[in-house]
Amino acid sequence: MNIQIFGTKKCNDTKKAQRFFKERGIKFQFIDILDKGMSKGEFQSVAKAHGEIDGMINPECKDKDALARVNYMADKLETILENQQVIKTPVVRNGKDSTLGYEPDIWKSWQ
Repeated sequence: MNIQIFGTKKCNDTKKAQRFFKERGIKFQFIDILDKGMSKGEFQSVAKAHGEIDGMINPECKDKDALARVNYMADKLETILENQQVIKTPVVRNGKDSTLGYEPDIWKSWQ
């Protein structure tokens, strides 16, 4: 398995995802989307599997200004890539498979 966890250090679901894989001895790479973020290709790959761009947006996002920018800009993709704090987290990738949010039942099926 090649696990990547995209999230933020303060996100509780991201912390739970990291704990899930640590407890099972599965190595993973954590990427803080506020520091490095997802590349355009990574984002598009995950978005395609989860209802395109709108499926990636967290309507409960704490940064309401960034959320408003994303919702009202013509080029949503570029706006999201510049404001990744609006993405549902954690985004967990295992090769071509991915999940949004805390999804331990799906992760168990990857083993």
